[in-house]
Amino acid sequence: MLLAPPLQSLPAVSGSTPLGRAVDYMRISVTDRCNERCLYCLPEHFQAWMPRGEILSYEEILAVVEVAVGRGFKHFRVTGGEPLVRRDICHFLRELVRLPGVESVQLSTNGTRLAELGEALFATGLRRLNVSLDALDADRYHEITHGEVAPVLAGIRHAKALGFSPIKLNTVLIRHKNEDQIWPLIEFAASLQIPIRFIELMPVSLTEMLTEENFLPAGEVMAMLAERDKLIPVETSLGHGPAKYYRLKKTGAVVGFIGALTNLHFCEACNKVRLTADGHLRPCLGHHGEFDLKPGLRPTVDKAVLRARLDQALAEKPPEHAFRDNWQPKRIMTAIGG
Repeated sequence: MLLAPPLQSLPAVSGSTPLGRAVDYMRISVTDRCNERCLYCLPEHFQAWMPRGEILSYEEILAVVEVAVGRGFKHFRVTGGEPLVRRDICHFLRELVRLPGVESVQLSTNGTRLAELGEALFATGLRRLNVSLDALDADRYHEITHGEVAPVLAGIRHAKALGFSPIKLNTVLIRHKNEDQIWPLIEFAASLQIPIRFIELMPVSLTEMLTEENFLPAGEVMAMLAERDKLIPVETSLGHGPAKYYRLKKTGAVVGFIGALTNLHFCEACNKVRLTADGHLRPCLGHHGEFDLKPGLRPTVDKAVLRARLDQALAEKPPEHAFRDNWQPKRIMTAIGG
């Protein structure tokens, strides 16, 4: 992997000191399918989808969540691929929101179906949304996602009008692709009074994306914004993830930064694991280690097996990701879950 020289020389956080991290957040992928093909996520000609029989049923996912709640998990995010392309997703969300011990449920989506499904989603009790938005310009958006931006913007506005809160926008930073979109995106988010987070590019699906030419550090974007406005740190927590938030003094916009590569302390407070659509528990996005939960789910649910696998995954959660160490993806991002 061709990392920029500054990234090649970044020191890693010490892996020898046990980190006292309270892991209480699970990201649940319900499908590896997506109706867009973002440059950093889904290779253009990829067709190796998971067999349908390997995808966990909603009942199986809920069984995993019940065990996870018993182990102290409180927060859950539903992802894909694109979760809103899976049939009966609203039924699943309604059951997940109502499950005893679940304190918060969030949905990560590309927003393409929000206008269509907004009312049904709201009726499930879901209120928290994260929406990917990598550009406002239609041509630039299509270049990055191979999709259309108009339905996404309509869906965001519709979700806001319905009363979803909080809604957060996510923008993956790609040099020469969307740095000129950063300020328009901030103004759009500010107009709706919703936060926007800027996420450093990671080699999650394609190592060729993480090059010196493509990589745009979060610190450079912060410096860019500081030339136009003053960044005031937001002291209160705005979620359960790693973003660091600032309020822009003049515009009032709230912007967050997720710097997985340049923030050397990024992993120290990591509180999450990922459940893949095919039933593997992945303690770290930036490590290949996974724990198959299917033996505890099929042919029938065995909660003792699920608890043992979950405990093993937590015990073996790495102290930090390996993205800085010539990382080579084995599974594309849509197969792992966002």
